[in-house]
Amino acid sequence: MDTQSIITYKSSFDSIMHEIMADDGSTMEVWYARELQVVCGYSRWENFATAINRAKESCKSQNISVDDHFRDVTKTIPMPKGASKEIDDVLLTRYACYLIAQNGDPKKEEIAFAQSYFAVQTRRAELIEERLRLQQRLEKREELPPAEDIKKVERRVAKEEKQLGSSQKLPKKK
Repeated sequence: MDTQSIITYKSSFDSIMHEIMADDGSTMEVWYARELQVVCGYSRWENFATAINRAKESCKSQNISVDDHFRDVTKTIPMPKGASKEIDDVLLTRYACYLIAQNGDPKKEEIAFAQSYFAVQTRRAELIEERLRLQQRLEKREELPPAEDIKKVERRVAKEEKQLGSSQKLPKKK
């Protein structure tokens, strides 16, 4: 795969990503299966649906809720002469897209790219989440009293333990 193909594929995958509001108020990256079908090089929905079904089975076999990653939706598409038609579609999480890429036709160059694209996207998201967790830990650590205050508390606790007497302590090892 040459550099220009990589740039083109990445741009195609990036352009079909949508952001929605998650239950916790954060934004979440999602893809629509019908759009993913095209950039993955599938001309027929039925063939792509096979990869989706295999991905769902993979999800089930790992005891992961399919409904958390694959949401059946209906879209209205324009038809000739001003008419419209409702079609089935699937709203996909990044993980669902990763599973679809893993279960897609490996002969397709687009699927080969999708496999690495969603693996990298997943890793990128993991790193961001890890960075946020570390930042929260640092913020909580800054809320703690200075080290001298901690030492004072430790000394006070030790003094109080001593005053309580030996009956309140665990027996010493022999």
